[in-house]
Amino acid sequence: MFVNTNAADTPDTPGISTLEVETLAEKLLQELQNLLGTQPASSRSVMMRIALEVERICNKSKRIQESGEIGTWQLNLGRHRLQKCLQYYRLGSRQGRVELHSNLAAMVYRHVASFHSNLHFQARYNLIEDFLQGFYIESLRAFRREHPVGEDYTPRTQLELSEYMAFTEQYAKRQIGLPGRNRQRLIVLRAQGFAKGQPPEMSLDIELAVEGGKTEEAEAQSRSHAMQQIREQMVSEMVDPADAVLRDRVIAELVQYLESQGQSECVDYLILKLQDLQASDIDKALNLTPRQRDYLQQRFKYHVEKFARSHNWKLVHEWLGADLDQKLGMTAEQWEAFHKELSPAQQTLLQLKREGRGDKAIAATLKCTPKQVHKRWAKLLDLAAGYRNDDGASA
Repeated sequence: MFVNTNAADTPDTPGISTLEVETLAEKLLQELQNLLGTQPASSRSVMMRIALEVERICNKSKRIQESGEIGTWQLNLGRHRLQKCLQYYRLGSRQGRVELHSNLAAMVYRHVASFHSNLHFQARYNLIEDFLQGFYIESLRAFRREHPVGEDYTPRTQLELSEYMAFTEQYAKRQIGLPGRNRQRLIVLRAQGFAKGQPPEMSLDIELAVEGGKTEEAEAQSRSHAMQQIREQMVSEMVDPADAVLRDRVIAELVQYLESQGQSECVDYLILKLQDLQASDIDKALNLTPRQRDYLQQRFKYHVEKFARSHNWKLVHEWLGADLDQKLGMTAEQWEAFHKELSPAQQTLLQLKREGRGDKAIAATLKCTPKQVHKRWAKLLDLAAGYRNDDGASA
């Protein structure tokens, strides 16, 4: 389900100046050829659409605009989207459809009908099939609307189909702001509306409801009573696109880490937790007793903490808004108190990390092994978490 996104992680190298769309498309086209050994049909147009989408995200994201590394973000996000497209391309058209359908069905299983309806599996399965057929049509319309393609565009080549499937997965996962500053995936909101038996005209574009119309037809739609009702139920502050990308990358890296540790049960547990399932539903899905689930939760928590401290601490802290450039998420007062508690060796380690030095270089400076650097850094991050979470209390 997930692919290696190391290439998409924000690197330690200095920022790249803003890239032109054509330049980014050419870079992605070259990487595509290097990865596949060939350029599939329609690859140039697909890479151009990816480049345009990346430019849109970078322009909308306050985090990216203030980073001073817009070009670096463009390249990283472009590579990330290329990898998602290639994930489906390598599966092939048939298996790719099966994978996408399975993933979306898992997201909406408990939303297309209430568990209190006592529907048997086949009836619920039929509802899911009906819902997803409509969702695929909606996704294709969204693709046509958001990309420079014709109103009757349909993916025809294998690469175009892979692009559409990757878009559909991302479209389904879009986080929509709701009252109370809660967020929900777009596909879940659609499934909940489907379960309530809302008429087709109520299946309106939620992003349009927030952003307002851009064409005469859209303006007329935005003035409709149904659209006004939706707008009233939404908050004005939308999720930063960069945050959503970082979240997906953290999840992908965590899944890879768990699989590398032989923790397939933890992967299954993570996937179910991401669907916001209740404990009883997870027990049924994994065929666990409450005691077995408690044990699995403890094992999962142990590996997540280990992952966050050492395996990919930078990506996790970037996502949390607590990386080194942000004082590990501490206030100025917390940072000062934290820094005073560090030993000279820890202060040197922190400074070398802030300079972007690799573990081997740090080990040579501190006269220890890279493994010891990992352990010392994990301990330092634990100490920082204590200050960040306890208002300066000693960890």
